[in-house]
Amino acid sequence: MKLLNGGAGPRGMGSGHRSRTVAAALLCAVLLPGAVAACDAGSPSDSAARTGASTSGQVPLRSGAHQVRLLHAAVREVLHHDPGAFTQGLEFRGATLYESTGLAGRSSLRAGPPGKPPTVYAGLSAPLFGEGMTVSGARLWQLTWRDGIAIERDPGTLTERRRVVYRGEGWGLCHLRVAGRETLVMSDGTDRLSFRDPDTFKVTGGIRVRQGGQPVTGLNELECAPDGSVYANVYPTDTIVRIDPHTGTVTARIDAGALLTPSERRRAQALNGIAAVPGTNQFLITGKLWPHMFKVTFVP
Repeated sequence: MKLLNGGAGPRGMGSGHRSRTVAAALLCAVLLPGAVAACDAGSPSDSAARTGASTSGQVPLRSGAHQVRLLHAAVREVLHHDPGAFTQGLEFRGATLYESTGLAGRSSLRAGPPGKPPTVYAGLSAPLFGEGMTVSGARLWQLTWRDGIAIERDPGTLTERRRVVYRGEGWGLCHLRVAGRETLVMSDGTDRLSFRDPDTFKVTGGIRVRQGGQPVTGLNELECAPDGSVYANVYPTDTIVRIDPHTGTVTARIDAGALLTPSERRRAQALNGIAAVPGTNQFLITGKLWPHMFKVTFVP
């Protein structure tokens, strides 16, 4: 999500914002709505993980029995990014890049060619605080942080169609295909990922993310990649983790800490925004108030 640097000002201006299962468990959750109803229960916020922390750190994930791959982001191309965009979600559909941004009174959803000004734009009025988003068929879903509202929009015009209420916080969202079925994957800043019906937004299941038996918390913006993995920015670090959505196991840890110069980093906030580039093995990544987007590959 969320905001760095503790303080009592408005959110976004220096205030303190944002057992392993088997594969069949996910399939059951997707096919049988409500199979893990507890996934929709709100969980306590991990304030220490979101306030007063540095964005330059890496997640202290330990190597374990699952042989987590240690990768880094190798830059292939640098694109312009709006330095005023408090990025919360990033996703491609074809050649169109969708981006959702946060901050109460400044939240938005925008779409257009990557690195160029958006061709379609929709604002989100206060007090709503925009969060992650994803495109699923003829629907675009946009989360809000603590407002408990998911907004369904038209992917072409970004026009709002309806609002659906959910419990707990909204952080990241992506669209996953599992065994021929489709589900939404949602994060709430903890170690939990919940699965939701793409049409109704109702919870159908969930998993806890682990590495070496330890919970991986701070899961933020998500990308459901074509290979079936879920990639997650880990707030408020420069680490991205790759997750097996069938088991919740972390299969790779990606260091993206060398993208900004020291002067750029002083003006920017947390890494947040990852989108698989269609038809390639590349990803587009950026962050909150970053002046650039980076087209990268994840390499050893």
